[in-house]
Amino acid sequence: MRLAPHGAAGPGRPLIAGLALVTVVGLLVGCGAAGPPRPGTTTLTVFGAASLGPALQALGTAYMTSSAVEIVVSTGSSTTLRTQIEQGAQPDVFLSADLANPEALIAAGLVDGPLVRFAGNQLAVVVPADNPGHLQQPIDLGRPGVRVVAAADGVPITAHASRLLAQLSTLPGAPADLAARYDANVVSREESVAAVLAKIELAEGDAAVVYASDASGSTKVTNLAIPAGRNVTASYGGVVPFGAANPVAARAFLTWLVGPEGQRVLLEFGFSLPQ
Repeated sequence: MRLAPHGAAGPGRPLIAGLALVTVVGLLVGCGAAGPPRPGTTTLTVFGAASLGPALQALGTAYMTSSAVEIVVSTGSSTTLRTQIEQGAQPDVFLSADLANPEALIAAGLVDGPLVRFAGNQLAVVVPADNPGHLQQPIDLGRPGVRVVAAADGVPITAHASRLLAQLSTLPGAPADLAARYDANVVSREESVAAVLAKIELAEGDAAVVYASDASGSTKVTNLAIPAGRNVTASYGGVVPFGAANPVAARAFLTWLVGPEGQRVLLEFGFSLPQ
């Protein structure tokens, strides 16, 4: 498992001037920086949603063991990653935290092969471990004075959170304008769900909507239970963009990802089966 240089599209990929930099997760165990590919090793460059970061480390290790294919990962907002591909970046695989971003690439004729649904992810309402805002239930996201940290417009979690708020607004005692109250409470908007979670972990906000996989991997936040039947499941989709250096190997990786071993790893990290 190697990590791409910060903001890079990976080995042999063009860099796009003026694009927002992608956050690169430290996935290389036991080494401070990425080295050159090992002789005889096939390397796949994967653009992955920020919420996949920890899982991609384990997925890359497992895949390397079974296939001798090395995965180089860059993570960031799915929308930012899609924009980089639209402007010329050429990863082998794009793994998005929604279906809308890969479908946009398909509509633009920038994808080689079909969309692959590879995971689901429910949402979670989280507060810092000591709950400084004294929230008791998810509808408290709309209570006056609560400092909400949210993602920027266009980041997939933003649309998923809107769906959740619509569901929560139907609960007994919930205000019909819960979504508007939530928006009024937003104190910052971040570029990825990973950045949203980090702010809650640092108690720089009272609450946020994140993915269940993020919440389950953090010891610094507490979940507010979402009532049965009101949660939302995000569907994650993967595609092979045109220009991929290794399209056959890329499609093989997507096939493995939806197979028993890939799904086992994703389930371990709090994801659910594809929907």
